[in-house]
Amino acid sequence: MPDLTLVIIIIIVALIFDFINGFHDSANSIATIVATNVLKPRNAVLLAAFWNFFGALVFSVAVATTIGKGVIDPKVVNVYVILSALVGAILWNLITWYYGVPSSSSHALVGGLIGAGLISSGIESIIFSGLNKILIFILIAPLLGLIGALVFSVLMMWAFKSATPHAVDWWFKKLQILSSSLYSFGHGTNDAQKTMGIIALLLFTSGFISEFYIPKWVIIASYSAIALGTFFGGWRIVKTMGLKITKLKPFHGFAAETSGAFVLLGASHFGIPVSTTHVISGSIIGVGAAKRSSGVRWQIARKIVVAWLLTIPMSALISGLSYYLINLFL
Repeated sequence: MPDLTLVIIIIIVALIFDFINGFHDSANSIATIVATNVLKPRNAVLLAAFWNFFGALVFSVAVATTIGKGVIDPKVVNVYVILSALVGAILWNLITWYYGVPSSSSHALVGGLIGAGLISSGIESIIFSGLNKILIFILIAPLLGLIGALVFSVLMMWAFKSATPHAVDWWFKKLQILSSSLYSFGHGTNDAQKTMGIIALLLFTSGFISEFYIPKWVIIASYSAIALGTFFGGWRIVKTMGLKITKLKPFHGFAAETSGAFVLLGASHFGIPVSTTHVISGSIIGVGAAKRSSGVRWQIARKIVVAWLLTIPMSALISGLSYYLINLFL
């Protein structure tokens, strides 16, 4: 059994990752409601943090189980593999946050597990059935968000075609508080579960629990960390998401958030770890395209897609190097 102190240190590192996840991905929850001036940034963050945490009380842990048992074989996992995976994910998150790039914390963690697993035990350590599901949803999740937001926008444009712009703004400023809350709830139910899965995997492979399950204290700690991270917010990415992809009004924010929320809640129900960044980016592109194709700044969208494609291999590379160095010096 590994030293208890080392296990505690890795749990702390996992919660730091969860905090950075909330900090990095706060843009996903609040970018649209801030960009449309419905709420001031600090109030938007407080709202998002509350709904992030509320997910702990009502949702299952299917996503946590997928991360803990469905990416690499638990039999080959040790404390150094988990530590290296977290280091890879944290460093990639910080790099992309610094440059204001909305990348995926979820896929950074998946890449971290893959990189450490490959270096420690070879390709046979990878569970391709679980990995394939995650890779497929790199494409499907933002596409669903885009289509849903496009459909919502078209339907609402038809429903409110006779209303004045002032009346439309008045109604959707109220409705966007609801849609933003729903999206933040979906963000918490999917993203915090990834850290739960990592901590549970650590406890299981270290012998501190006899079977893989998510202890209650792990659930509360993970949701608390991501809620705190969301509260402190990553403003560089908020600007990219809320202001640079397309010009948003409350009407568009409501459509994007509602579409994204349904995608996240559906994915969480089926235990699929998806990127909240991908989902809201696709949804924002969807509302921009509903206006006209030139309503989307496609150059910014292309840069975001490149970051999506780089996240898993780059975080895998960093975690693999971390595993090598950790084993060299410890």
